[in-house]
Amino acid sequence: MIQGDRVQEFDLTVIGDGMAGTAAVLFALNRGLSVAWAGTGNPLSLASGCLDFLACHPLSARKTWTDPWAAVEALTRDLPAHPYARLRREEIEAAWDETLKCLNQGGLPYFRRPEKNIEVLTPMGNLRPTYALPETMRKGMEALEKGRPCLILKIEGLKGFSSQWLVEGLKERGWAVRAERVDFPGLEGRRDLLPEHLAQALITTQNRTRLVERIQPLIKGVEMVGLPAVLDLYRHKETVAELEDRLGLPLFEIPTLPPSLPGLRLRQVFERHFKKTGACTLFPYRVIGMEKKGAVGFQVHFKEDAVKGPRSRGVVLAGGRFFGGGLMAERKAIREPLLGLPVHQPLTREGWHQRDYFDRTGHPVNRAGLLTDDHFRPLDAQGNPAFETLFAAGSILAHQDWKREKSGSGLALATAYKAVQSFIERIK
Repeated sequence: MIQGDRVQEFDLTVIGDGMAGTAAVLFALNRGLSVAWAGTGNPLSLASGCLDFLACHPLSARKTWTDPWAAVEALTRDLPAHPYARLRREEIEAAWDETLKCLNQGGLPYFRRPEKNIEVLTPMGNLRPTYALPETMRKGMEALEKGRPCLILKIEGLKGFSSQWLVEGLKERGWAVRAERVDFPGLEGRRDLLPEHLAQALITTQNRTRLVERIQPLIKGVEMVGLPAVLDLYRHKETVAELEDRLGLPLFEIPTLPPSLPGLRLRQVFERHFKKTGACTLFPYRVIGMEKKGAVGFQVHFKEDAVKGPRSRGVVLAGGRFFGGGLMAERKAIREPLLGLPVHQPLTREGWHQRDYFDRTGHPVNRAGLLTDDHFRPLDAQGNPAFETLFAAGSILAHQDWKREKSGSGLALATAYKAVQSFIERIK
């Protein structure tokens, strides 16, 4: 914390605590940089826990790719201004490897097939492509691929998860699967449950025992049991192993709607790593401005007057678009609020959206963002880098529609990696 008149100095300030900002902090700390990290809250709690790379291109054709590398090749050929077009394959691979290594070492192992996207169940009963998923979800993917008979549990009172929808969708694909309802131990009669409530209930041995007792009469004729991703926040591996041992069947988790326990697990692992490696976390102070200090350096300003913002040699803007506050949508235009950087956007407000809300190509506003050079330095109005050591990463970048492309995590990791590497090259 930075209070009073004292201003701490760092090598790098990262603004934004979504996947891009978190990754930038990770890569910077791993390279021995001192880092100040500012954000607005906990956007990773809105993540499903599944990490996308690139699955859909072109959007107009709704083409889905099994090979994400082939998808990147096609996308960068068709859209040379896309952020992926500024990255080499070895940079993308290094970003993935370093991130997954951190998660594995932090007790949150992930599964992937490096050359392939994989299909994961959703809480709405369909399948969607992703690239890496938590080990707690892996057995569900394998059960689907092999057609193994499964029981899907519906937790009474849990919001945003329909086992019936899920089962109906899977039966249409020929999967032998059925749904059963259970009251969750310690939370009987509740109708407003969130995943965190169930995770907290499983802390006690008594509730875990009662859950096993309620599932056991339902497992006849099945080889696996699937349930919402609620199996503990801090000891999920141990909880899964214990329940599997007592049931005598493999378990797998299914993503839920936000707030998501797998997303909270991601946040927890990264924050533990950052605490060990010395990041200065500045939450929940809100960044409202930034100014250039000296030949190389920036001063960040917070809304809270009692707290002095950090001073650093470089900054990574990773606040996302509108939800994270990286961009602001006003009546007539979209603006970047901290430095007034130019924003690539439709010429008029009328051009933000297509006439058809469900237009296959998406809405132009979803490709608004900052233009950068090949080192991910935002450009000024003349097309030159606005500042020597200012960088941008993630969904704040222009010419990408991460949600429809299914590219969010991969784009965040790879652009954050390149931004940090570019910063290091400039301060040598």
